Amino acid sequence: MPAAPAFDAARVLALAARTFEIEARGLLGLAERLAAGADSGEGACFARAVAAMLACRGRVVVMGIGKSGHVGRKIAATLASTGTPAFFVHPAEAGHGDLGMVQPGDVVLALSNSGESDELLALLPALRRTGITLVAITGAAQSTLAQHADIALSSAVDEEACPLQLAPTASTTAQLALGDALAVALLDARGFREEDFARSHPGGTLGRKLLMRVADLMRSGDAVPSVTPGADFGELLREMTGKGLGFAAVVDDAARPIGIFTDGDLRRLIERGAELRGLVAGGVMHRGPQLVRAEALAVDAAEVMEQHRITSVLVVDEGGRLVGALNSNDLMRAKVI
Repeated sequence: MPAAPAFDAARVLALAARTFEIEARGLLGLAERLAAGADSGEGACFARAVAAMLACRGRVVVMGIGKSGHVGRKIAATLASTGTPAFFVHPAEAGHGDLGMVQPGDVVLALSNSGESDELLALLPALRRTGITLVAITGAAQSTLAQHADIALSSAVDEEACPLQLAPTASTTAQLALGDALAVALLDARGFREEDFARSHPGGTLGRKLLMRVADLMRSGDAVPSVTPGADFGELLREMTGKGLGFAAVVDDAARPIGIFTDGDLRRLIERGAELRGLVAGGVMHRGPQLVRAEALAVDAAEVMEQHRITSVLVVDEGGRLVGALNSNDLMRAKVI
């Protein structure tokens, strides 16, 4: 193997810029070919592909080998997370039993830049007997795969970014962009919303914000500090400090919050030199505490805290009775904020 040339930072940056330019031109070429509209040419093929996937009552089964296989896995994941049931099947494994995962009525999305991948072509007779709709993404319009597909989408590019014109670069970017375009078009056609996205991403930030309820995070039962208006100051302090939330709710006989006493209120009393003995909860409480419903979104509780510049809120049920408490630490632990 010949010795590697000396490192040349300027050449590295020039090659990086050239890569971006070539791949960007490839994507602009895709956009231009679709710009003719849905009545003819590649725009019509794209629209037909979206319609077929939208009408599919089964799944979209994505297949590809090599670099196209890696792209296919990502496309399948994007489709599945945006409302189109989809999964990836490796063509080689399909030939040894996994083809049983493909059912009549499914749409098979097959990726091959050359359109001549042996592993994919070997599956065509069996796929046809299964009764699926075959959509191809290929860079060769006259390839075997394109000719046998019900719908063929062109991912052709003028050149690869690889200076040797060997490694798939611009062509795989075009495949990926076509997959994303399909997913976005399907998402829109299905009326897919943020709430739907959150349901398929419960572990993500958006999922936590749109799915997590106050009831999922709040302190409840004996963990909620509360006293009646007639409680003496000693009882009020024990409840506030013992529960570790820095406040105590003051509730009426029906367990409805009528006030709150916080450690900030305590500091202000001390600073004024107030005689604490003989005080009762109803006389020192802050009236009109901020309340949220247990079924409210946790992110809404966070907004209440931010709006009123407080660190805790009281949680009530549909009857206005105290059922819990929530503070900013609870929200941070759940990564809602």
